[in-house]
Amino acid sequence: MSVLLIDIGNTRLKWAVHADPRPGSPVLDHGAEFLENIEQLAEGPWAGMAAPKRMLGCAVAGDAVRRRAEEQLEEAWDLRAQWVYATAAECGLTNGYDHPGRLGADRWIAMIGARQRLLAEGPARPMVVVMVGTAVTVEAVDEAGRFLGGFILPGHGIMLRALESGTAGLHVPTGDVREFPTNTSDALTSGGTYAIAGAIERMVQHVRRHCGAEPACFMTGGAGWKMAPHMTIPFELVDSLIFDGLLEIAAHRFAAA
Repeated sequence: MSVLLIDIGNTRLKWAVHADPRPGSPVLDHGAEFLENIEQLAEGPWAGMAAPKRMLGCAVAGDAVRRRAEEQLEEAWDLRAQWVYATAAECGLTNGYDHPGRLGADRWIAMIGARQRLLAEGPARPMVVVMVGTAVTVEAVDEAGRFLGGFILPGHGIMLRALESGTAGLHVPTGDVREFPTNTSDALTSGGTYAIAGAIERMVQHVRRHCGAEPACFMTGGAGWKMAPHMTIPFELVDSLIFDGLLEIAAHRFAAA
């Protein structure tokens, strides 16, 4: 039973078709479109694809963008959309947010994907799960699978735009990350990178102290590859963490259907 997975972020819609709704299922097709090009999916990359049997997705870009994606699903295959939202508990993960439903779906799904990956590799242990995109999120999960809480901070682009808009004379090109920047471009890029790295490393310290164990650390997101080389703590960089989580959720939901 093939399943179409969709991840709608703030910039792009990413999709993948898997042969079955289960972790590790083979990928039959995949792609990405910028949000302004969503209306081209049904007559473009989806036009020659065999109709998937089910669809499961995550959307953080807002209701209007989600509806545009739903229209493409209907046009291409008359397929009903099913979206994941954060709940009190799912797939072995317990939601410790004050109001569980207000937790971003992408954050929830990424944590489910990370825990599934962790347990497939070995015994349970605490985790720190990082997504580096338009915004950066840093999540803490204990050994029992309880989401303890997390940070949200601006990504590189937002930091730079904020500095440019609020500070005269800082309209400069993106520079390189250096330990001791000696020009403004490098200073801006290095400052943003090390600010994000510092927040991540602080969360790792919190989890070590709270859980009494070294956490497994996972990083994902479109800009994860930019951060990974500048971390002093080992991280597993996983591009597919949202899709891993969606597959785990699909395995539970569709098996029960």
